[in-house]
Amino acid sequence: MEHITTEQVRIHIGHIALLGDLALPEAASGLILFAHGSASSRHSMRNREAASILNRMGLGTLLFDLLAPEEDVGMSRRFDIPLLGARLRAATGSVAHLARERHLRLGYFSASTGAAAAIRAAAEPPPHMRIDAVVSRGGRVDLAGHEALCQLQAPTLMIVGEADPLVVKLNAHATAWMQCEKRLEVVPGASHLFEEPGALEQVGKLAGKWFCQHFATQFAPRGHAR
Repeated sequence: MEHITTEQVRIHIGHIALLGDLALPEAASGLILFAHGSASSRHSMRNREAASILNRMGLGTLLFDLLAPEEDVGMSRRFDIPLLGARLRAATGSVAHLARERHLRLGYFSASTGAAAAIRAAAEPPPHMRIDAVVSRGGRVDLAGHEALCQLQAPTLMIVGEADPLVVKLNAHATAWMQCEKRLEVVPGASHLFEEPGALEQVGKLAGKWFCQHFATQFAPRGHAR
């Protein structure tokens, strides 16, 4: 098995320090930043299982908290999509040097409200950077807003459980606004949290395939805009 380097990192955004867990296979082709949903964190077992699958597929992962502990109180911050999108964008800028040094493509793996933040951040990435692929797991991509959905250029895969009809419907409606390459993948029998046996593994494999496929088709030097 390929050697994977792991370390805890601090992402400094103004006076806020966000903690993150970085895992980077030796020959990684890309780095996936995770944007979790409300009431979740980088310690989420679902996120960690998905990250482990991506690592085994040769992809680096950065799991980090979008809010500092002192901010993560009540629901208002957890649903502040503009703030969460800005945090994800800033975190992306913080790994620019690593992406350039290792020639890594960049992607977002998101869930729930984090999907809206990922759409916003991918639609307007940091200067001289781009996001090459986005994956949403049971995500509320609709909360990103009409402007961000229309502006999004990164190929986007939306994975939703069959037993999560409201989110299936919301994702289907959101695709109508997207001008980028997009796909809605419905996992048979899976609920919103993909707790059924084998469901999360299927999500990880679908996500990994999407990232690997689109990272392989991007040939412009990393660090330059399209």
